[in-house]
Amino acid sequence: MKTLALLLGLAMACTAQAQPGCCTKGPMAFHPISGSAYGRENDADIDTAPFLIPEGYLQRIVSSERELNIYDGSDRPDMNTVNETGAHAGRYLYRTHEMRGGAVSVVDLKTGETRKLIGRSYWEALDGIVWTPWHTLLFSEEIGSAKRADPEVPNAASGLVYELKPDRHDPTSVEAVAARPMLGALVHEGIETDAHGNVYVIDEDRNGALYKFVPQQYGDLSSGQLYALKVKDQAKTGAAEWVALDMAQAQVSARVAAKAKMATGYCRPEDIERIGETLYMARTCEDVDDAANAAGPGAILAVKLVDQPAAHYVVAPGKNVPREIRPTQASAGVAGLKNPDNLASGPDGTLWIVEDNEWSDIWVYDPRSDDADGDGYRDSVQLFASLKDKPAEGTGIYFGMDPPTLFVNVQHSGTGNDRTIAITRQRHDR
Repeated sequence: MKTLALLLGLAMACTAQAQPGCCTKGPMAFHPISGSAYGRENDADIDTAPFLIPEGYLQRIVSSERELNIYDGSDRPDMNTVNETGAHAGRYLYRTHEMRGGAVSVVDLKTGETRKLIGRSYWEALDGIVWTPWHTLLFSEEIGSAKRADPEVPNAASGLVYELKPDRHDPTSVEAVAARPMLGALVHEGIETDAHGNVYVIDEDRNGALYKFVPQQYGDLSSGQLYALKVKDQAKTGAAEWVALDMAQAQVSARVAAKAKMATGYCRPEDIERIGETLYMARTCEDVDDAANAAGPGAILAVKLVDQPAAHYVVAPGKNVPREIRPTQASAGVAGLKNPDNLASGPDGTLWIVEDNEWSDIWVYDPRSDDADGDGYRDSVQLFASLKDKPAEGTGIYFGMDPPTLFVNVQHSGTGNDRTIAITRQRHDR
C-alpha cells in the first residue's frame, strides 16, 4: 500500500525569520490564510486537498480508508503519534480508531504500508494516544458507560487507559499490552506525560476535571496515586492544588472520586498538551465570561506544573481571537475560534489548535507574544488552515521528528473517505 503523491503547487513561504504578517518564526513560519473555508465544500479537489493552507505549503494523503478499511460504520481514525526514539525514530505513525472493538493502526511513512497493529473486542471508542518517556504508547477509551467490560478490569464503569509496548525489533508488532486502571475510569480523550513520569488525563464531561497520576516508581503505571485539580475558592482560574483521590473508587469511576473531593469541573475538556512546565487544555464548550453557559464557544486553559499550580485562560473567542460568525446571505461571516478540540506543540514553542466544528479551522497561539492591550491574553492567535470538507472534523494534530511537517486526520468526511494528511512547508534547499 503506497501513500498518494504530493498535491498542490507551491508559492514562496515566509522566511525563517518571520516577516510582518507572519505569525511564527522557525520551520512553520507562515502568512495566515484570509479566512475559513466557508462555501468551499464543493471544490473539485476536496478529496485530495481537503484543507485551505498558506502559500508555501503542500498537503498529501498519508493513509486513507481506501488503503486500510477496518471500519464497522461507527469509527474514524482519531489521534495520532509518530515514534520519536530508537533506530526507527520518525518512521512509524500510530493511530487509534474510535469504534466498537477498538483498534490501533500503524503507518510506515517510508514505504506507505498501513496495517492494523492490534485490536480487542472489548475496547470501546479508542481516542487519545501518546508516547511515554520510557518508550511505550498510552491510549485511552472515550466511553462514559462501558458496555464491553475488560475481563481484567470488570468493575470499571467508564473508559480505561492502556499501555502498549511495541516490539523492540519490529515496531509494527506488539510485545505487550495492559490496562492501567490506576489512571482512572473516565471518558478519556487527551493524555499527556511529563519528564518526571507523571501522566495527565481528562474527563470529557460538561463538568469534567483534570487528573494527574503519580506512579510509585518511574515507568511503572501499575501502582501510584491519582489526583484531581482543585482551584481555590471554587473558582475556575487562580491558585490551585492537586487533591488525592480514593484509589478504589477511581478505578470504578474517577469522576465520582473527583466530585467527592470537590475538584474543579470545566465544560467538556478534550485534549491536553504540555509545553515546558505548562499544560494546555482544550475546553470545547467553556465560556470564560459565563461559567454557567453550557453552550459556550470554548477556550484554552493553561495550568502551571509547579509546586504551587495555577490555572488561567490563554485563548478565548472575543479576547485574543475573533468569535466565529457563520456566513449568511446578508453577511460574509467572520472566521473565528469555536469548539477547540485537539492540541499540538509546534516545533517553535507554539500551541496548535484544531476545532471540532464545521469548516474545522487550525489556529496557532504563540505564548511568547505580547499583551499589547493588557487584558491578560497574549495577542498572537493566527489562522493556519481550514477544512473545506464541511461535515468533517480535523483531529489528531501532531508534529513528529520532521519540524516542518504537521500531521492531521480528517474524520467524518463528507467524501466518505476518512484520511490522515501531512501538511509540509516547502524547503527550497531540496
